[in-house]
Amino acid sequence: MTESDHTGRSARRATIESRRIYSGRVLQLDVDTVRFPNGSVGELEIIRHPGASAVVPILDSPDETDPRLLLIRQYRYAADGFLYEIPAGRLDDGEDPLECALRELREETGFTAGVVEPLGGFFTTPGFIDEFIHAYVASALIPGESRLERDEFISVETHRLSSTMEMIARGEIVDGKTIVALFLADHQRRGRLQES
Repeated sequence: MTESDHTGRSARRATIESRRIYSGRVLQLDVDTVRFPNGSVGELEIIRHPGASAVVPILDSPDETDPRLLLIRQYRYAADGFLYEIPAGRLDDGEDPLECALRELREETGFTAGVVEPLGGFFTTPGFIDEFIHAYVASALIPGESRLERDEFISVETHRLSSTMEMIARGEIVDGKTIVALFLADHQRRGRLQES
């Protein structure tokens, strides 16, 4: 049996030994000797990640039938081009996930949020990385100036929530965290509309 912390992660009681193979600016690579649920022992490579936050920025009231929201179009070397995404970024050491979401929103779009609500969280690729993303929806946005890092190439676009769902269906939005967070935001909005 395992215990879970606030991110939904299980305590690593299955780890017998861990060897650090690589340590970089963004992540670390370990080879862990683990005890599997059936009692057998084996080795697994795992990328350690500090976790992240992502935010769906809504320009209109979240209760709007089809609100406008902000998407960023960001250059991603691993994808060999630009991707539509929502603002997101890594947690700094000891940083609260909500504060990270607000920081990333401000840095990548220039907007600050008057209202922020949690959408939940999810693992990105649990087969080999422990990255957990905390998702939020932000509204009552106040414009300002973005502060991009030197390796960030971003433009900000406005889209209706319904059009983002169509973009997902057409394969124009292929970033996993963005797809999950947009579906969570749409689910939350539909629940509100049914209540009213």
